[in-house]
Amino acid sequence: MDWSPAIPTFLITLREGVEAALVVGIVLACLRQAKQPQLIPYVYFGIVAGLVASVGVGGVPFQVLHQVENAKSPDMVVMRQLLEAGLGILAIAMLSWMLIWMTRQARSLKAEIEGSVQSAVAGNGVAAWGIFSLIATAVLREGFETVLFLTAQFQTGWTPILGAIAGVVGAIIIGVLLFKWGIKINLKQFFQVMGTLLLLIVSGLVISVLRHLDAAAIAFVQLHPQFASLCWSAAPTCLLGALVWDAHAVLPDKEFPGIILKTLFGYRETLYLVQAIGYFLFLGLVGRLYFRSFNSPKAPAPMSDLALK
Repeated sequence: MDWSPAIPTFLITLREGVEAALVVGIVLACLRQAKQPQLIPYVYFGIVAGLVASVGVGGVPFQVLHQVENAKSPDMVVMRQLLEAGLGILAIAMLSWMLIWMTRQARSLKAEIEGSVQSAVAGNGVAAWGIFSLIATAVLREGFETVLFLTAQFQTGWTPILGAIAGVVGAIIIGVLLFKWGIKINLKQFFQVMGTLLLLIVSGLVISVLRHLDAAAIAFVQLHPQFASLCWSAAPTCLLGALVWDAHAVLPDKEFPGIILKTLFGYRETLYLVQAIGYFLFLGLVGRLYFRSFNSPKAPAPMSDLALK
């Protein structure tokens, strides 16, 4: 069994899960310090609600894609490719935003959550709802991004789901180590390493999105030959331009180690001009914003700044 599709979902779910675990751990610690143990169950209710909502909301595009995948109409071929490209674009946008936003906001995370918890507790009758909504929103945000990425990887089968489950388990373990056992972990280095890997994974999504758009254009022109002028590059592509890389005989991306390079770094055995431009343009622009955020006043703090005893 090929486990390589599980690697990116494991890394993404692990990073997202650790972010959610930080929020949960800080809220639990705040409630214990405020001597409000009666509100702790609402933290766990919020976790469950956030997970269910993530699957429910993220499952909608998955069901639509599944129905389109099984449709036999020629027009559905175009629709399927466009839908997969659209989901890929949405996943790229959300994961990129999360990557940069979390890096910049991590230092103020503890103070912001403490303020939210204090406001909720001071609300008396609405305290339970405030804690519940805070946790549910945090889990939903992280969970939806993960489900969206899984949907964008629909064609790789069910293996990515196993990677996602392993990532959730890993995040839970890290959360317990941090807040239950008080083990010190350098979160700054953790998020920087995981963020760099995530940046490369998302850059690989850019190549896939362009491939889906090209496949949609080819299918559309085949159905409507009068629009053949839409294709500006020679076969076998329509929109991707000239072939700039062909290593299928030396380093195929469906065999080891090429399949690992494809999974983690966006490597492809064949690469066309537009794909290469898109990959390096995205990597350069988003990567620049990401690495600049390391020097931001709100860069991720070490564990001692985030953990509450």
